[in-house]
Amino acid sequence: MAAHRRPRQRSLGGQTARTAFTLALAGAATATAFEGTGQAEPNLTPAQVKAKVAKLYQEAEEATEKYNGAQEKTKTAEQRLKTLRDEAARKEEKLNSAREALGSMAAAQYRSSGLDPSVQLALSDAPDRYLDGAALAERAGARQSAAVAQVRRQLREIEQLRGAARVELTSLKARQTELKTHKKTITGKLDAARRLLSQLTAAERSRIGEGAGDATTGNRASRASTGGRADLPAAGSATAEAPNSRAAAAVSYAYSKLGSPYVWGATGPNAFDCSGLVLASYRSAGVSLPRTTYAQIGAGQRISRSELLPGDLVFFYSGITHVGLYIGNGQMIHAPNPSAPVRVAPIDEMPFAGATRVV
Repeated sequence: MAAHRRPRQRSLGGQTARTAFTLALAGAATATAFEGTGQAEPNLTPAQVKAKVAKLYQEAEEATEKYNGAQEKTKTAEQRLKTLRDEAARKEEKLNSAREALGSMAAAQYRSSGLDPSVQLALSDAPDRYLDGAALAERAGARQSAAVAQVRRQLREIEQLRGAARVELTSLKARQTELKTHKKTITGKLDAARRLLSQLTAAERSRIGEGAGDATTGNRASRASTGGRADLPAAGSATAEAPNSRAAAAVSYAYSKLGSPYVWGATGPNAFDCSGLVLASYRSAGVSLPRTTYAQIGAGQRISRSELLPGDLVFFYSGITHVGLYIGNGQMIHAPNPSAPVRVAPIDEMPFAGATRVV
C-alpha cells in the first residue's frame, strides 16, 4: 500500500514573492483608506452644519436637564446625610452623659461593699437608719436599671442612624457618579458643536444664526443681538395681559434678563439655562418651581395652546427638554443654547409639547 505523503509547499520566490508583497501592501493601504474615510467628517454645507449643531444642542440640553435633576438629588442626599450625622452626634453626647452617670452609680456600689443586706442590718448600730438607707438603695438600684436600659436604647438608635447614614452615603456617591456622566455628555456635545461651527467662516456662522456666542462657555452677548427688539411687544403689554400679579412679575424679570448668556446648570442672576431662567423668573415673584423641565411641566395646571397667557410655561420636544416663558403674540422669552443669549423667539421655532400655568 502506497504511503500517503504530505504535498511539499512551494516557497514563494522571485516574482511570486514580490507579487504577494505588493498585494499585501495594497490591502493595508485600502484598509487604512477606508478607516480614514469612516472617521473623517465630510465637507458640510452651512445648512447641514446648522442642522447638526441644532441636534447637538438639543441633546446637550436633554443631558443638562438630567444633570440638573441629579444635582437636586445630590443636594437632597447631602442634606439628609448631614442631618443623620448631626442627630447621631447629639445622641452620642447623651450616651456619653448616661455612661458617666452609670459609672458613678457603679463606683458608689463598689465603695459600699458587697455584704449581704441581712448581715449589714445585724451589724448596724442604728437599724432604723439602715432600713431607711436600704430603701433608698433599692430605689437607686431601680434608677440604675433604668439607666442601663436607656444606654442600651441609645446604642440601638445610634446604630440605626449610622446604618441610615451609610445608605445615604451610597446614594450620594451614586448621584455624584451620575453628575459626572451627564457633565461628560454635555461637554462632549458642546465640543462637537464648536468643532462643526469652526469649519464655517464668521459670515457663514452669522448667516445661519450661530454667531452670537461661544458654543462652550456661553460668553455674554450684546443685548442688541436679540434681534429686532424694537419690533417686539413691550414688557408693559405682556405684563398687563398676565392673569395675575405674580405671572406679571415673572414676565418682567425675564424681560430684564434679555441678553444674559446661556450657561448649562445656571439659575441666575447673570446666566441661565432654559429651566433655570423659568425658575429664576418665578422665584423673583415669590413662587417656587422645580428645577427641571420634566418636573416643571407638572408644577401647575396644564393648558392648551389656545389658552396661553403671558407668564405661562411652554415646553418643547417629545422628551420635554426645553422650556420658555410665554409673553403673548405667539412669542416667548427663553435661554436657547450656548451660542445665543436669553432672547425673544416665536414658540413655533421648536416642536411644541405642552404648556402649564403655574399661578
